[in-house]
Amino acid sequence: MITRRVVRWADRRLGFASLARSGLNKVFPDHWSFMMGEIALYSFVYLVLSGTFLAFFFDASEAKTVYRGSYAPLNGSEVSAAYSSAVHLSYDVRLGLLMRQSHHWAALLFTGAIVVHLARIFFTGAFRRPREVNWIVGVTLLLLAFVNGFAGYSLPDDLLSGTGLRVANGIMLSIPVVGQWVALLIFGGEFPGQHILPRLFIAHVLLVPGLIAALIAVHMAILVRQKHSQFPGPGRTETTVVGSRMWPGYAVKSIGLMAAVFSLCLLLGGLVQINPVWLWGPFEPGSATGPAQPDWYVGWVDGALRLYPPWEPHLFGWRLPNLFLPAVVLPGLTFVAMYLYPFVEPLFTRDREEHQLLERPRDRPVRMGLGVMAFTFYGLLLLSFSLDVVTRYTGWPVTVLVLVFRVVVLVVPLLTGLAAYVLAKALRDSDAARFTELPWSAVRGTVRRRSRSPKEPPTTASPVAGVAAEHLPVESGPVP
Repeated sequence: MITRRVVRWADRRLGFASLARSGLNKVFPDHWSFMMGEIALYSFVYLVLSGTFLAFFFDASEAKTVYRGSYAPLNGSEVSAAYSSAVHLSYDVRLGLLMRQSHHWAALLFTGAIVVHLARIFFTGAFRRPREVNWIVGVTLLLLAFVNGFAGYSLPDDLLSGTGLRVANGIMLSIPVVGQWVALLIFGGEFPGQHILPRLFIAHVLLVPGLIAALIAVHMAILVRQKHSQFPGPGRTETTVVGSRMWPGYAVKSIGLMAAVFSLCLLLGGLVQINPVWLWGPFEPGSATGPAQPDWYVGWVDGALRLYPPWEPHLFGWRLPNLFLPAVVLPGLTFVAMYLYPFVEPLFTRDREEHQLLERPRDRPVRMGLGVMAFTFYGLLLLSFSLDVVTRYTGWPVTVLVLVFRVVVLVVPLLTGLAAYVLAKALRDSDAARFTELPWSAVRGTVRRRSRSPKEPPTTASPVAGVAAEHLPVESGPVP
């Protein structure tokens, strides 16, 4: 009775009942692939919670201190306060090691879920009008996840993270004209500087997470405003969303997914070791550890650095250092291409209508080929960052592996992209339900056959029985 009075009192002053009723009745499609975005969201929530715990015990300082703790091999050693607190967290703080490791695993899961989510959006055409802005928001979230992950990875001041910071410093110095000033500004002096850890800490726990949270809010607001895209099917049209209502069906599934994400992070943190900083030892500017690999989300940049030949071309009288093209130009072009793709594709397809229905990947063979080619290219770069580990366990000379991968990383993506294009086109033109039902004659004939327009997705005027539907206004105009 008291609760009802409080709710009525608040509603009379704030008028949230109609807003809540509208939100709880909102309809969401049920396809499993839409959950990738929610996995990213709940991973970020876990990162915030576990990171708050870690922040109470971590000292982001390069000041020298003598370690006194439970890890006997390090006792009496002079180390930085940051490294000492990281080891102290792992050995002397209750739940400290669990929180450290689960936080690290959650960061990997967060970035991976964003990549898979963007891949689903790309291959199904969910970035098309009117959702170009949300695609830009998603790509920016991926970029911020990279930045924040590297900042957090560098905080413990161990030998492995120090090696990563050394590489980052070299990349900054490779930028023509302004590189030295950029490195001095960020590090606060010559490497390793005296201010980099406090600056990374502020960026990692405050600035970048704040930007990520703001972009997630923008992403969700745009999603609510534009409604959710959906795959073609019975009852699904450009003006009707078919699925589960927010309450109770979708909310219960979403809460269950959140519990599963939290459980997975805790299980990985408790059972699978990651980044044992006490084994790497404290960072020393004159030392490096090997074989050393960064986390996977920056591993492709490391792989490009390992494969790039010793070329230093000149441009407009300026020498381009060896690190510049693979570590600055390649990542820059990668994200520029991702940002621009929703605006470039319509120039070739001449499709500028608004779309609420998704496409099957087979419906756009060119997009399918480009996507597979890109994933193969970056996957091979990611594999290349472990060539020294492959050498260690196989005995194959690393110089031979580098020469082989320099060819493979350029040739194989073209082959896989072409194969994906041919198979997607054959699937589209043959109407086979799945790849295993595709006749070989269709694959052979698709190279010679002229491409024809993809068939319109099946639609009906009424939703499927037993599921909710929501009608939405859609503006459509003639195709130029």
